[in-house]
Amino acid sequence: MGGPELDVLVVGGGVNGTGIARDLAGRGWRVALCEQDDLASHTSSASTKLVHGGLRYLEHLEFGLVRRALQEREVLMRSAPHIIRPLRFVMPHDASLRPAWLVRAGLFLYDHLAARAVLPGSRAVDLQAHSAGATLQPRFRRGFVYSDGWVDDARLVALNAVDAGVRGAQVFTRTRVTQAVRGEHGWDVAVQPAAGARRILRARALVNAAGPWAATFLRDSVRAGGAEAPAPRSLRLVKGSHIVVGRCFEHDHAYLLQTTDKRIVFAIPYEGAFTLIGTTDVEHPGEARSPCIDAAETAYLCEQASRYFRTPVRETDVVWSFSGVRPLLEDESADPSAVTRDYLLDLDTAGAPLLSVWGGKLTTARKLSEEAASRLGRALGDGRAAWTARAALPGGDFSGWIGRPQRPDLDFERMVAAVQRRYGWLAPSAARRLARAYGSRVDRVLHVSQRAMGAEVAPGLWEAELQYLCREEWASTADDVLWRRSKLGLHYTAAERERVASWLAAHAAGWREAA
Repeated sequence: MGGPELDVLVVGGGVNGTGIARDLAGRGWRVALCEQDDLASHTSSASTKLVHGGLRYLEHLEFGLVRRALQEREVLMRSAPHIIRPLRFVMPHDASLRPAWLVRAGLFLYDHLAARAVLPGSRAVDLQAHSAGATLQPRFRRGFVYSDGWVDDARLVALNAVDAGVRGAQVFTRTRVTQAVRGEHGWDVAVQPAAGARRILRARALVNAAGPWAATFLRDSVRAGGAEAPAPRSLRLVKGSHIVVGRCFEHDHAYLLQTTDKRIVFAIPYEGAFTLIGTTDVEHPGEARSPCIDAAETAYLCEQASRYFRTPVRETDVVWSFSGVRPLLEDESADPSAVTRDYLLDLDTAGAPLLSVWGGKLTTARKLSEEAASRLGRALGDGRAAWTARAALPGGDFSGWIGRPQRPDLDFERMVAAVQRRYGWLAPSAARRLARAYGSRVDRVLHVSQRAMGAEVAPGLWEAELQYLCREEWASTADDVLWRRSKLGLHYTAAERERVASWLAAHAAGWREAA
């Protein structure tokens, strides 16, 4: 073979890896991404689904991190108003945990560390009069309301990958990088698809965005050639678990609940009929691949929610749970919840460039990707301009449907109405779900008549949507569709989920090959 066929090969299909691939491809670099499983199948789909500054990080004096995250909230909302929306949070005040003046001071900083154009500021509320107080125990008489954002985390990853592909990147899912050998001018990278023959890809630069496996990848798979082997950073693996229960309240606010161990737990409206409660922070010494919530974590989340709600949350109420392992930079903190959520980019140029991503959080992933792409560009000898700060993610530009944008949350409601007008056969709930998932790309999923959508494989899920997900979003299995590209698995019976699995087993490969 001649010279490198790629400029950059990215290892890891989470929010950081797909974001970096998207940014690089948009700058005109020849990019490929390899993910050993499905997109967002690990940490990036196991978050609390928030685009937020991290109010609690102020107590740990992480002012720089909070400011950067707050700056990103509205950038992200404008880029993807279909999968990201404003959310108001109620914090019931418990004087035994934090004094009111401290909470007010923290919220004042939170309101003013970065400019806000979309989100309203914080305020004190009388919980005896506010609708959010009816769900709470009578002892909570006062509280505070502030703003952050909700995000469909797994779809954020998928849309980054879609945009990378549209801009020329090659995206290989279920493809494991078994070895990367460094030379003076490039990398020879051995990749093994789950179905198919091993092959070698050549790239001028390599990105290690393997998340919880970043250190393992450097240690086990990277061969330095004649250069000194790069040293992995020390990561602290912390498991965060969440539970989903039936809807605990009727209003559209979320709750931030202070806990007796000085942490916080969120209770968030979820998928219409449910409430999401999380998260825990537990040291995770085991295998990062398949973390599961344990009985102690479930009991903890139920106990903390029950301290606040009139109706206790019990272990038997849990209808679903999920866990993820966060790869946090080791900072010697004794408390896992106090470990920094900031990120670090290591660029090693002792030979062909190698960029390793350490730490990070969902909200700052776009900024991380921008910085990574700029540093790689300089290492490759061409500092091409950043572009993502004002660019919409796929489906996020509604202008062809609703005209000039106004405010992201209002624009989305106009988008839903436009979908209902164009596809009159859709039920209102289906129109909202599809607009939320696909935004202005919904016309790549829907057809003029219901008959043209093919068979209804499960309630509200037609063959046309499954074909789209296989063809354009790399879906292959029922888990890809029911728990990552959507959360329809929560709404379906076991028999309905099995019908989706059977359809994908029979048809997914053909639609992916046709892509």
